[in-house]
Formats: sequence, structure tokens, C-alpha cells
Amino acid sequence: MSDIWSGLLVAFGLYSALPLPQVEWKKNTMRFALIFLPLIGVLVGLCQLGWLWLAQMWKLNAMLYAAGAVLVPVVLTGGIHLDGFTDTCDALCSYGDREKRLNILKDPHVGAFGVLWLLVLLLVQFGLFAQLYDAPGCAALLGAGYAMARACGGHMIVAQPCAKDSGLARLFSDNADKKIVARVMCVWMLACAAVLAVTGKWYGVLAVGAVLVFFMYHIRKCRKIFGGITGDLCGMCITVCETITVVTAVIGGLCLR
Repeated sequence: MSDIWSGLLVAFGLYSALPLPQVEWKKNTMRFALIFLPLIGVLVGLCQLGWLWLAQMWKLNAMLYAAGAVLVPVVLTGGIHLDGFTDTCDALCSYGDREKRLNILKDPHVGAFGVLWLLVLLLVQFGLFAQLYDAPGCAALLGAGYAMARACGGHMIVAQPCAKDSGLARLFSDNADKKIVARVMCVWMLACAAVLAVTGKWYGVLAVGAVLVFFMYHIRKCRKIFGGITGDLCGMCITVCETITVVTAVIGGLCLR
């Protein structure tokens, strides 16, 4: 039981910005840490729905709501997955060989292409949330969508080979109980898919299908281009899957309006 509690603290201590007690990263404390990663997605999704409810109650305009909605995941997670998205875009846009791209991923400095694509992502999300505010019929998809995105990212870490011998992905992969974590991640994905299908009906099914298609495509590209996965590549997966969920929520809202 202590290992599970320690794993919860490790997961929330790294992947969220919540002020929680710090736990030493050891084999026993990290064994089950990843199974709690989707819980952070649940928290983010619920906060998104709460912010939408407050914005509607206060009769805020769409732009103010959209700005807040873009910031919700950043505030709650510290932007850790956006960092992975930015570094991955830098590496992909370098068009170098595998070694060069892996070096870019571990470089603490950010390049021009990373900044450019981060701005594109935030602008797209801003526009999507502004539209969602006007047609919120499928906004409930966000509740499970953020959790499913993290279930996909967690599954990558324990089920795919690591591209490097160092880094957070390697650290968690080496110390996790891979069989148990992989099975729990599959349960998380099935549970999130069921919730999405129930809350969003056909649009929820569309969200599940789109996320899984990108998830499989991303794994294939990671293995082909980088030789495996890294923490940054998992962050890229989570960020894009979140955005896909928002896209389907917008489509559903427009169709139901």
C-alpha cells in the first residue's frame, strides 16, 4: 500500500504543479507511479468543465474563456507536456539524422521551429475553445479526453522501446512494473473510451477513433525516426491527443447546435 501511495505522489509531483509532499525516486516508489498519470488528466478535464461552467455563469466573452481554457492545463501541469511538444517539433523540423534529432530532444535550449509550432498549437487551441464556448453541446468529452491522452502516453513508456539510455522515459520504464502498468493503462483507455462514447455518443466514438489512430501513427513514427520513445515524444502524444479531443468536441457541438 505504501508503494502505491508513493507512486501517486511521484506521478503528481512530476506531472502536475500541485504542491504535494516530495518522495524519493526509488524502485519501489516508481513501480506503480505511471498508473496514476491519467488521474491528472481527469483533474485537468474536470477543471476545464468547471471553467466553462464559471464562464457561462459569469457571462464572459468567448475570447476570455478561450484564454483561460488554454491556460488551465499549463497551470495544473506546469507545461511539462508542452515542453515535449516543442522539443519534438524542433527535432522533426531539423531534418537531420537520428543522432542529431535525439541530441536536439535533450538540448535544454529551444529552437525557432519549436517556438513557431508551439505558437501554432496555442493559437489553434484558442480558436477551438472560443468556438466550443459558442457550441458547448459536446464539452463533456473533455472530462475523459484528457485522461485518455495520458493513458496513451503512459502506455508508450512501458510498452515501447526507449530511444535513449537516459532521460525520464528510460527512468520510469526501467523502474516500472511494466506488465501491471501496461494492463492498467489499457483499462484506463477502455474506461475513457466508454465514458467518451456515453457522454458524446457518435462524437465520442469519433474522438476515441481519432485519438487511437494518431496514437498508433505516432508510435510508428517514433520507432522509425527516433528508434523508440522518449519523454518528449510522450509529451507530444499527450498534447496532440488532448487537442484532438477538443476538435471532436467542437465538431460535435456544431453538429448538435
